[in-house]
Amino acid sequence: MGSYKRLDEIAAAISSRHLNMGKSRPQSKQTNQNTAKGTGGVGVEGEKNKRSTTMFMMQKFIVKKNECGLMFKDGDFQRFLDAGTYHFMDPLRKISVEVFDLSVPEFEHRLTDFIMKQYADEVAKRFTVVELSATQVALVYKNKRMAYVLPPASRTLLWKGVVDVDVDVIDIAETFTLDKTLAAELAYANTGLLRDTAQAAIYCMQVPAYHVGVLYVDGECVQALKPGLHAYWKYNRNIRIEQFDTRVLSMEVTGQEILTKDKVNLRINLSCSYQIKDALAATSQLPNPVDYVYRELQFGLRAAVGTRTLDALLEDKGVIDESVTAHIKDKTAAFGMSIADVGVKDIILPGDMKTILSKVVEAEKVAQANSIRRREETAATRSMLNTAKVMEDNPTALRLKELETLEKVTEKVGNLSVFGGLDGLLNGLVKIN
Repeated sequence: MGSYKRLDEIAAAISSRHLNMGKSRPQSKQTNQNTAKGTGGVGVEGEKNKRSTTMFMMQKFIVKKNECGLMFKDGDFQRFLDAGTYHFMDPLRKISVEVFDLSVPEFEHRLTDFIMKQYADEVAKRFTVVELSATQVALVYKNKRMAYVLPPASRTLLWKGVVDVDVDVIDIAETFTLDKTLAAELAYANTGLLRDTAQAAIYCMQVPAYHVGVLYVDGECVQALKPGLHAYWKYNRNIRIEQFDTRVLSMEVTGQEILTKDKVNLRINLSCSYQIKDALAATSQLPNPVDYVYRELQFGLRAAVGTRTLDALLEDKGVIDESVTAHIKDKTAAFGMSIADVGVKDIILPGDMKTILSKVVEAEKVAQANSIRRREETAATRSMLNTAKVMEDNPTALRLKELETLEKVTEKVGNLSVFGGLDGLLNGLVKIN
């Protein structure tokens, strides 16, 4: 009680000093006279001074129903304040109260560690404490709805009361694959905090239809993935997914300049159809299966063209297809890939070689035409000789040939004049010696 009296005396002195500041001495004297006239020695002004002194000595704090307060004195935490109105005798203004809205469950404060250690019972009563190891994550639900994801090695205090908070702790040390339901909920989250924390927490990819995905964890090829959504916790590990189309694909090898066996420079365009049958086999042995197929097609094409002459290639263009197909099939069979078809699209000759080949073809065709003409002339001459031999031994046949010739001549005659009568003409024509 002695300490409180001493505080009252100090407060009264301070209050009296504040009341008398700024007043002139005559006003102060008049005030003292008026005060002395009051009943029982206490005037009206004395009552006002008493109330002012009391108000100055007291502090009032209001904590609403949806709030909780933390009381401090000289900066040191004293206790929690539940909803209500609080009055404290505090003339030196050493007491302060920090008020927290319980509808925002997350509690952050500079003295969190101290409060948890020194007031463990109060913390357990008022908070849901989430402490995660380096291999744990947590899903925080507010009123049965997922709110956000907590990362490993983190600690969070959540107020109890206004918001129903549930926490699902997941160990990701060994199992880091998300089930389809949870993966879809996190991957397609559209609210701000959940979307942001999910993007930081998971690696997800949609593998399209007719494709296969290859999962790499910390650089190691782990498994093949079917079409669909796949999601993984990416804390403490490096996740990567490569996609491969399993349909028959086409590849163009264009502009390959190759010397034939007889030193003719050709430009060849090649087309190939291939399919990836086993993505794991392909990726486990080849860093880039598509580049490997392209390179082997180049090698096979050079081997097919470089070992043959231009004439052989032009006579049998299919030999390039057969040679390259045999080469590429042997090379890709062990890597989970199949070759459906290989074909040469274009064989482009140099400009001067085109002119030379045109002349060669022209000469060949002229020679063929001359040969055919001579052959036909020989046949015609032989036929005429045979006819002459027949006519030589048979006058009747000769006469018939003459009549045939005469008929051909008369076909082109416009007018015919007959002398000696019709009988004389006929007798001259048909007379046979």
